[in-house]
Amino acid sequence: MNSKSQHKNSSFEKFASKVSKAAGSTPAFIGALFLVIAWAISGPIFDYSETWQLVINTGTTIITFLMVFLIQKAQNKDSLAIQLKLNELVASNDLSSNSLVDVENMTEEEMKIIQKYYHHLSQLAKKDKTIRTSHSIAEAEEVHSRKKEKKGKPNNTKNNTKNTSKKITKK
Repeated sequence: MNSKSQHKNSSFEKFASKVSKAAGSTPAFIGALFLVIAWAISGPIFDYSETWQLVINTGTTIITFLMVFLIQKAQNKDSLAIQLKLNELVASNDLSSNSLVDVENMTEEEMKIIQKYYHHLSQLAKKDKTIRTSHSIAEAEEVHSRKKEKKGKPNNTKNNTKNTSKKITKK
């Protein structure tokens, strides 16, 4: 892309972001509420005519139509930023499953499969006595099995815990 195109896009992004923030503010709501009240009060003055009704209908329709696009633009940018941050967290953690990087581009069926893994993971977590235990999708069964084996050996539990944590951190 050339710099003119980037500058235009950047200007529109800045504009969309500012308008979205302003539209979601308390003063914007109070202003809109004031306009609706003023319109309602002006009803008897205009004898509740069709033109009087058309003013509010047309005004709100146009504003809503334009705001949908501006808010969606700002939302898309924010969503992409969050996706990139989450991808960085997943990719940088040795114990996390890299299958989740770029999950937003998976099909719905693929996401449902991953959802089933997480459901299975939550079932394993419910069996644990502590909430401090966590697993990645890829190693949930393995870690859960190791914990069961560890419980079966009352001697050397401190050594097993140290060895297991060393194995996990080395992966």
